[in-house]
Amino acid sequence: MIRGVNTYWVDQRIQSQRVAPRAASSFVPVREISWEFIGARGEVRRHAGIIPSWVIFGMIILAAFAVCLTVNMRTRTKMRAASEQYLRIRNDVESLRSSNQGLKLEVERLRNDPRAIEVAARSRLNMVRPNEIVVPVE
Repeated sequence: MIRGVNTYWVDQRIQSQRVAPRAASSFVPVREISWEFIGARGEVRRHAGIIPSWVIFGMIILAAFAVCLTVNMRTRTKMRAASEQYLRIRNDVESLRSSNQGLKLEVERLRNDPRAIEVAARSRLNMVRPNEIVVPVE
């Protein structure tokens, strides 16, 4: 096998697993420790472009598209539910209006028609005329 094929990854892995040396009596500045792990500024600049900028841009665009898609789907679901609720309420209102109209007609008939009053008194209140005889039938 060729020795120089992928040595960067292996070398960096070994370098990152190294333990920082300790000083016996004094503390080591953080900057020196971080340079041992990360590397000098030139090395950081040289390896900073590992991920191409078009990949990062594509990931940002993809994330924005996913957010827009979820918001759109959620909005459509809420709109559909609101539309169904509106139709249900509209049908209820129409049925209540028609029943109110029927009740208005019945009230007018009971106010003006004596025959309607008599029929309502006999059927709803079980009333009879004074000269009638009631025969219960079982």
